[in-house]
Amino acid sequence: LSSSSCLSFTQDNKLQKTSFIKYLVGRDFPGIRVGPEPTTDRFTAILGGPNDKIVPGAALCSQQDRPFTGLSPFGNNFLSRLEGVELDSPILFNVTLVDTPGILSGQKQRSRNYDYENVMKWFGERADLIIVMFDAHKLDISDELKRVMELLIPHLDKIRIVLNKADSVSTQQLMRVYGALMWSLGKVMNTPEVCRVYMGSFWDAPLQNTEQAELLQREEMDLLQDIMRL
Repeated sequence: LSSSSCLSFTQDNKLQKTSFIKYLVGRDFPGIRVGPEPTTDRFTAILGGPNDKIVPGAALCSQQDRPFTGLSPFGNNFLSRLEGVELDSPILFNVTLVDTPGILSGQKQRSRNYDYENVMKWFGERADLIIVMFDAHKLDISDELKRVMELLIPHLDKIRIVLNKADSVSTQQLMRVYGALMWSLGKVMNTPEVCRVYMGSFWDAPLQNTEQAELLQREEMDLLQDIMRL
């Protein structure tokens, strides 16, 4: 994308990813949809602007001063699931955030009626940073997530893994969860180098378990600095 951009996606859980973006911009944004399941199959480009407004996908792709014109060939089924959101937030005048649909598992994978994987590939090739979020209680990697991760292997240097809700488990459990995630990622990516994994609780609620508060704070600052370098 023409400005620095950050692509965020997760498996199944829409809540943690949208909450993470809300955490970055410091506020709610127009059209925000937060729920425990991916209730909408929607790509949202979150952009800086003087006023809060929603821009439909077809209109967003027709704006020559925006970097989304290349999405038009994916067709109307996809464009109906794309929208732009403008709001006044300091980070958005330097970085564009792209909130993707939750990646589906099992039978739900069959419900998409556009080329989801190639759309993800299009965004992955153009984003400057790709954040993949995992829930500390749900580390299973679905077939769809596996295929998307494989598409992004050429962009391994841009991928950051976030282990979210790390405060919801004990220190001993966190060590096991972290090890299990690294093992699963190693199998999917099949590369000698595994992506950097950040642990944290990326929303505005207090920590549930304070045993690792200092570690999680440092991890949070490392991730924010990584984003700010954009």
